[in-house]
Amino acid sequence: MTLEDLQRLAGVRAQGYANNLRRATEGSNISITAAEKAQLQKKHDIKPGDPEWFQLWFSLPFLTGEKPTGPTQHR
Repeated sequence: MTLEDLQRLAGVRAQGYANNLRRATEGSNISITAAEKAQLQKKHDIKPGDPEWFQLWFSLPFLTGEKPTGPTQHR
């Protein structure tokens, strides 16, 4: 195995690092997302600690398809 192969696999080459960093930050702005969630929290009068609050802030709709607001499903 060459040094170049090892660097490529480890993701430490300058070009590989820049591409990974770009992909990681592309399409995601945590400030905008948090502001949208804060507006929903205020609109629906959701208080911190309520089950709805946890659903709003910790749901992962892009992974599970769960909606951040609406009826909660208790197991």
